[in-house]
Amino acid sequence: MIAETRKIRLIMELRQGGVTQTDVLTAIEKTPREQFVPELFRESAYDNRPLPIGGDQTISQPLIVGLMTQALALHKRCKVLEIGTGSGYQTAILARLSRRVYSVERIRNLYVDAVRRFDSLGIGNVTAQIGDGGLGWPEQAPFDRIIVTAAADTVPQALLDQLRVGGCLVIPVGAEGGTQTLWRIARTAEGFEEEPLTSVRFVPLVSGTVG
Repeated sequence: MIAETRKIRLIMELRQGGVTQTDVLTAIEKTPREQFVPELFRESAYDNRPLPIGGDQTISQPLIVGLMTQALALHKRCKVLEIGTGSGYQTAILARLSRRVYSVERIRNLYVDAVRRFDSLGIGNVTAQIGDGGLGWPEQAPFDRIIVTAAADTVPQALLDQLRVGGCLVIPVGAEGGTQTLWRIARTAEGFEEEPLTSVRFVPLVSGTVG
């Protein structure tokens, strides 16, 4: 009951923060965030703040998860690429709103734990792999939507190349340690249209893999 009360309060906070799409709010409400954080932090699972998940990584603040998901304008036919699986929380929300999610994680331990969670929760439309997120997943391209959950100094060209015409990319851009800007980049037949969304703080997008 306490968890449900906290969840209701969180959904209200997300609405006040600008997450207004009903399908996004429903996906967040139905995704058990407590399953995606270390046991030590489970009592804080429905606080509107990031939490550590190991490997110097965090599970994003629910408001940012909601705003990024909303910016993707997902539908059930979407093929999505996620850069940065992390604990798998954002992945699980994407999976509720799209046809299939391809997720790339550079840290092996996080990847292993996330895949285990997907299996235990019966999430069957996610395919994950260990890899360098900045390179995307060219074998599965093109994608209707791409979401990056780490901040890049500049938008990786490989990700732009893997975006389908008519699709969009949501990515934080900016230097580590400072305030970054969340961008929505739409691909058109003529090129790319960029729209700044809000200020954010993310861990950096790092090349290579760990473990």
